[in-house]
Amino acid sequence: MRVGVLAMQGAVREHLDALRRCGCEAVTVKRVEQLKDLHGLIIPGGESTTIGELMREYGFFPAIKQAAENGLGIYGTCAGMILLAKEIRDSDQPRLGIMDVVVRRNAFGRQRESFEIDLDIPLLGEHPFRAVFIRAPYIESAGPAVEVLASLGGKIVLAREGRLLASAFHPELTDDLRIHQYFVQRLSAQDTGAIAKRGTPSRSESEHEEERPEVGTA
Repeated sequence: MRVGVLAMQGAVREHLDALRRCGCEAVTVKRVEQLKDLHGLIIPGGESTTIGELMREYGFFPAIKQAAENGLGIYGTCAGMILLAKEIRDSDQPRLGIMDVVVRRNAFGRQRESFEIDLDIPLLGEHPFRAVFIRAPYIESAGPAVEVLASLGGKIVLAREGRLLASAFHPELTDDLRIHQYFVQRLSAQDTGAIAKRGTPSRSESEHEEERPEVGTA
């Protein structure tokens, strides 16, 4: 199983480590061409407007949308969840817009309101998951095809739509691999023939030819 982590910003190293501990071939994705032959992609947390601008500058929006249409599984954590959403409340910032949810940014407060909590996630079993919320968003509303997997105080914090998974919290900042394992298990259940159809995404005209320098990556 080959899974990439989009390396614009955020806890890239931690996601890579979690994927490797799940038995995956984990790769850093800094260029559109590196989307080729992936079973899945993680979009990590960070500052969603900054990540979105970098994704637009380097041609990732059309490339990831194309890959998702061709079967790529995608997991967005925190800022990654915001970037997956079709609508971001009170914001017109760049986003992929491929998951049928409305997301509210910084919904649990600013940096100093960050917290950890034992979160009940029924699909993971009876043992709660220690969830880390950092300037976290939440899903305000979801379309009929979206399955709510966990809520906190009536706010949706973990959801799935087809091959898309989104969480408001950061599972990569704990030693608990269950959510990464769940994502990987769902990828392994996909039709892997979709990889052959995907090929190398074309570059956007706006993408720079030179390799992007690292910006805020772990």
